[in-house]
Amino acid sequence: MLQFIRFVGKRFILAIVTLLLVTFIVFTLMELSPVQYTARCNLYVPLDGPFVIRWLNWVKEVFVHGDFGYSCVLRTRINLLLGTKFWISLGLCLSSLLLAYLIAIPVGIYSATANRPALNGILKVFSYLGLAIPNFLLALIVILVWTVFFGNTPSGLLSREYHDVPWSYAKFINFLSHAWIPVIVLGWSATAIALQTVRALMSDEYGKPYVAAARARGLSGQQLLWRYPARHALGPIVNSLGYDLNRIFNELPVVALVLTLTEAGALLLQSLVRSNDQPLAAAILFLLAASIIGLNFLTDIILAIIDPRFRRGLLGSV
Repeated sequence: MLQFIRFVGKRFILAIVTLLLVTFIVFTLMELSPVQYTARCNLYVPLDGPFVIRWLNWVKEVFVHGDFGYSCVLRTRINLLLGTKFWISLGLCLSSLLLAYLIAIPVGIYSATANRPALNGILKVFSYLGLAIPNFLLALIVILVWTVFFGNTPSGLLSREYHDVPWSYAKFINFLSHAWIPVIVLGWSATAIALQTVRALMSDEYGKPYVAAARARGLSGQQLLWRYPARHALGPIVNSLGYDLNRIFNELPVVALVLTLTEAGALLLQSLVRSNDQPLAAAILFLLAASIIGLNFLTDIILAIIDPRFRRGLLGSV
């Protein structure tokens, strides 16, 4: 137990150090902005003093007060601009990731262990389509089909009457009635990739000698499946959650433009491409990095609990 606590402590310190490194990189990129941006931003972001001192002040404001300062282009506090937008964006990405793995894990395991050539062929076609059709093209297809069959264009995350009203149960239900479209669109390629990965890992584990030995000892069915090959095969899947979250968020800005979503993905694209609003972009990138680092921290702990090989490698125990 003491080793496990020490392991969690080391991983937590590593996560904080990584996050500090991210803040340094982000702040450095802000400093490398063009001269016209620097002059425009001078009224909103303190530019006097040594670079390291200004970076430490920015880090203190972010970590201690949760304050990201001002947007130099929109001339308002970044916290007010983001509001709930980043958390909505993160929720969309996590929901897409959850949807992908809720489909990919059981279907991939069944496909790898069941002798069903027809099913395997269908899954291969689905995986190839998921990898070949970009998410923004799928979003356009959804819009076209929806418009043809229902007569209106699906766009945004809320109906017009709920845009500027406080959150309530009715507003949340209205949000869910719109959010399923970007969740499915973002989860499209993630499902295809995860399905291929789960099936390959499970096929590899299922054919190993230790599975045959366990079957010879009398284990069979679900008990054999989940106790040995599935448990070992899912380790790399759990370990890749942070990477998958980052990949889905990278696809969010383009999907947001197609579906006219006004959330953090659209704000990030606007701040980087259209207006060169570096403080706003830095805030979004920092929050995304913090989410990914936090998710990786949790996956390390989960792996240390469920995978004995991971425990032996990192904790020195079984």
